Order: sequence, then structure tokens, then C-alpha cells
Amino acid sequence: MPPSRRPQRPSLFEQAARQQTAREAPLAARMRPRSFDEFVGQQHLIAPGRLLRTLIEEDRVPSMVLWGPPGSGKTTLASLIATLTRAHFVGLSAVSAGVADLRRTVEEARERRQLYQQRTILFIDEIHRFNKAQQDAILPAVEDGTVTLIGATTENPSFEVIAPLLSRSRVYVLNALGDDEVRTLAERSLTDGERGLAALKPAVEPEALNFLVQLANGDARIALNALELAVQGTPPQPDGVRSVGLVAIEEALQRPALLYDRAGDQHYDLISAFIKSLRGSDPDAALYWMARMLEAGEDPLFVARRMVILAAEDVGLADPQALVVAVAAQQAAHFVGMPEGFLPLAEAALYLATAPKSNSALTAYNRARQDVLETRADPVPLHLRNAPTALMRGLGYGKGYRYPHSEPDHYVEESYLPPSLQGRRYYDAGELGYEARIKEWLERLRPKAQDEGSPQRTQT
Repeated sequence: MPPSRRPQRPSLFEQAARQQTAREAPLAARMRPRSFDEFVGQQHLIAPGRLLRTLIEEDRVPSMVLWGPPGSGKTTLASLIATLTRAHFVGLSAVSAGVADLRRTVEEARERRQLYQQRTILFIDEIHRFNKAQQDAILPAVEDGTVTLIGATTENPSFEVIAPLLSRSRVYVLNALGDDEVRTLAERSLTDGERGLAALKPAVEPEALNFLVQLANGDARIALNALELAVQGTPPQPDGVRSVGLVAIEEALQRPALLYDRAGDQHYDLISAFIKSLRGSDPDAALYWMARMLEAGEDPLFVARRMVILAAEDVGLADPQALVVAVAAQQAAHFVGMPEGFLPLAEAALYLATAPKSNSALTAYNRARQDVLETRADPVPLHLRNAPTALMRGLGYGKGYRYPHSEPDHYVEESYLPPSLQGRRYYDAGELGYEARIKEWLERLRPKAQDEGSPQRTQT
């Protein structure tokens, strides 16, 4: 392999082109901090004395995965590392890079280490978009130290980054920025004359700035780029000042970017909040979380399926009609489609949230299942067996079975469990709604003496 040449200094033309690109970059990119003093947020990671900051300042950066929501500072932190490190810094995007790019980068890093004793830091943005083969391609280089990996992802690395790569990296969790932090960044960009918007003489009304901060939802990139659009789109007054009002911010934002990924954490977090709101009998919260999912593009049938499960699991026999309503909503949403499909789903959500609750079906099944798993599989008692042939009848199949419909109340005192499980009680009727009637009926049917002498199967 021919030796690599030392990198050439960029020509004046290349330097001018880079400077022009930097000037034309979006505000969020131009305002990236150049030092820790300019960094806003994530103080649990980069406050003075914190381990990660110390490692970066001492140029001992380990392989790491930066996990956090959009606009929380993952790429910004990587850029800061690139500025402070003496290592060669290479940045790739998993959106556009492939295995060939990774192998070329690794090979160049290996040559650089052999010839110049210089480390290479490889930053991969959106690393969750790399498939297993692509992640496998860089694993040996990370393992032997040829490259120090910094991966950035909005998705849970436990699911999106292969285990061998994850075990050789440290995961740092970045939080969504708080409103005060987003406000700080916005105000700083308005007064920065070098990289910010100060040259345009912006004057943003407090109400408009509050609206921007609120709808940014912790995403600095959304806030800064929308602010730049609003300022640039506001015509200057005779004195050159641009008075940016609420309307300009609304037009720049259009609507909040709904943070939702149908295959990621938000998918599971929002449906969890929705189900817990239904179970907790909060119709308002249930409608809010459902709207968050549907407006972000979630499959309405997924929401409907979850409501069908909840109807049986959490409402159950307290209101048997709940399951009917949930299934009808699923069918209606499938038949009508979106956008009108939200109507039957909303009706079902309100019904389930306001219905009396009982999880007796779930607990009863779990108790029965526990006996199935922990006891021997006894044969079906003879009197309960089907006897379609003379031979079976001759063997005693069905002998002694009493037909309930021939008796008063259509009920007979009979044992339907194997002998080893006689007297087990898996189902405990609740006290709410229709189930109270069930409880009363069962107490009427079951002889009190038998209940008192029968072992109860409790949930463990």
C-alpha cells in the first residue's frame, strides 16, 4: 500500500469557499458554540469538573454514543470535540455514507496512526440508520483503537446499536433543552453580530419570543432556524429595525414539529401514556395522547388494537359492553379511514376512560395459568369427557354428567376441575358496574359451606 501523503493546506480559493459556506449556513449551524463557556444545556455532562468535560479537555475522548432528542446538542458537542482535540476528526452521516466510506475512513485512520502517530475520531451522525453489516464494518477498528467512535442518535441505542459496538462505547444521555435554555440561545443569536442576526436589527416582541420557545419543545435547531426565517421575512422599518411579532413567528413555525417516530421510543412512550390514562379514568389525558399519536401519523388501527386489549384487560366484566365498543371502533376506523377515523376512536377512548374498571379477567387467567404451569396435567375427569361412541360410553366417558339446563336456575352443584385442583377459585368478581351483579349471582349459586371449605388460589 503506498504511503499516504501529509494533508495539504487548503488553497485560498478553498478557504474562501468554506467561509462562504459557513456564512450561508442556517443560523443553528452558525451559532454552534466554540467553547464550553458558550455551550447551553447538558450541564450534567459538561459542567466544570464533570468526567466527560474533563476527558474532552484533556484530549482523552473515549468511544461514545450520544443519545438524545433532536436539537439537544449531540452534533454540537461533537463539533466542540473536533475543535478541541488534537486528533484527526472525520465526520460521516449514516444517511449518506455506506460500508465503502467506512472502510476507506478506517484504512486512512490506520495509515495516519502508523505514519504520524495521530489518533482519528470518527463521528457518525444518525448512527441508528446504519444496519448491522455497516456497524460490523467499524467494530474491529473501534476494538483495536484505530478509531475513536462518536455516534449520535435520537433512538434508544439498546435497540439500534449492535451489542458488541455498544459494549465498547459509553452512552451519554442528552436531555431536551428547557425553555429557559432555548430562550438563552434565541436571545444570544439576536445580539450576536458575527454569526447571529444582530446585523438585521431584529426586535422580537416578548409574546412572539415566548411562543417560539414554547413551540420549539426543547429543540434548539427548530427555534433558531424559525427565528432566522421570521427575522429575514420581516421588512425593515425606516430606521432599519425589524419588528418581529407573533404572526411572523407563527408563519415561520407553521406548526410545532411533532416529535414522534413510529418505530422508536416515542411510539412506545406515547402509547404507554395513552393506555395509562384510559386505565386511570382520565378522558382528557387519553384524548390528548391519542391526538398526539394520530396527528403525528400513527397507524389508527394500532391505537384501536390497543384499546381492544385494554377493554378486556382493564374494564372487563365491570362493563362487558366496553369490548363491543372497542371492536366496533376498530372496524369503523378501518372502514372510514383517516382523517374521519379519529371520531370512532375518540368515542371509544372516552367510553373506556369513563367506564368502571376491573382487571379480574387478567388476574383470573394468570391464576389459572400458574396452576397449569406448576401442577401436573391431570386427565379430564370421566364425567366431563365427550362420549360420541359406544366404546367410550362403555369406558365411563360422560357417566354421571348432569345437564344444567334440566335443573332449577340452570345450575347444578358439580365439580369441573381435576381432583387435584378441587375447590380452586381463580375468578374473584369485582364490586363495580356489571361485575357487582356477577358477584351477587355467583354467591347465590355457590354453596356457602363449599366456599368456606375450599382452598383459594391467590395471585402470586
